[in-house]
Amino acid sequence: MPMRTLIAGFLLIVLTIPSLGQQPILSPRDSSSIIINGKKLSVNYGRPSMRGRTIMGELVPYNKVWRTGANEATTFVTEADLDLDGLTLPRGVYTLYTLPSEQQWKLIINKQTGQWGTVYDSTLDFARVPLKRQDMKNPVEKFTISLRKNGSNGGILVMEWEQTILSIAFTVLNSNSNTSKTRM
Repeated sequence: MPMRTLIAGFLLIVLTIPSLGQQPILSPRDSSSIIINGKKLSVNYGRPSMRGRTIMGELVPYNKVWRTGANEATTFVTEADLDLDGLTLPRGVYTLYTLPSEQQWKLIINKQTGQWGTVYDSTLDFARVPLKRQDMKNPVEKFTISLRKNGSNGGILVMEWEQTILSIAFTVLNSNSNTSKTRM
């Protein structure tokens, strides 16, 4: 019996040693998805926390392109063509960046995919579209992106962090739409 206890104790120590050196993930990956008219839209992003820092204007500087999350670039996938405030976005895979300012934010839809979040090539921008910006009373600790339904063929992309909420409405276009407009 004492030998079994000794072996069990030894195994417990050996099995827990690798986990002692692991650091917590400060900005874990997260995702949001929605299905509209049978077509899936999804976003995958790094989710940083405030951790006592001032975010808007400091960690996320104004008038500089921001990776819109943390670590790997934020990926947006749409199985349908979308209308974003008059812009036709063809179905596909994109990277989302933002251009923050104190007054007006812009969503940057970029055609480069699979890169680290700070690797930004403006020559691959598909479009820049204005975001609706609002202040919130209660701060949001972790950066959050969500896709929400809005009517029968539409939705809203929402980003929340600190005391800022950003959003843009979109409509899923029927498969007969072939017009494509870009806006910079």
